[in-house]
Amino acid sequence: MAGSNAIRGARVGSGPMGEKDHGARADRIQISYWDALGNETVRYFAADVSPEEIPEQIDCPSTGLPAGRDRENPPLLPKNEPYKTHLAYVKERRTPEEAEELLEAALQKLRARRGSAKVSA
Repeated sequence: MAGSNAIRGARVGSGPMGEKDHGARADRIQISYWDALGNETVRYFAADVSPEEIPEQIDCPSTGLPAGRDRENPPLLPKNEPYKTHLAYVKERRTPEEAEELLEAALQKLRARRGSAKVSA
């Protein structure tokens, strides 16, 4: 048969045909996490990992919500804070009196540039 491929159907890098043992599996533990909607996510960790290294919370891959290890008390839904404008941030940093002073100084500067500054007595 000209042009036939002798390895068709064989995996590249595979061992002898019929090989059953592909290596020893490491011992592992199964940890379940639940989100606020009741979805369960299972993660596997090496059995020799200390309990302190296993996270208490993860992000649920299906919902994006935080998921915890306690099924009865899952983490609460995150609170969405509304978008703050630049003015809102400025109001947090300045008192109304400071704002009045800054506004007056800016107006005086503008009036001086335009040549219509009033002489205050």
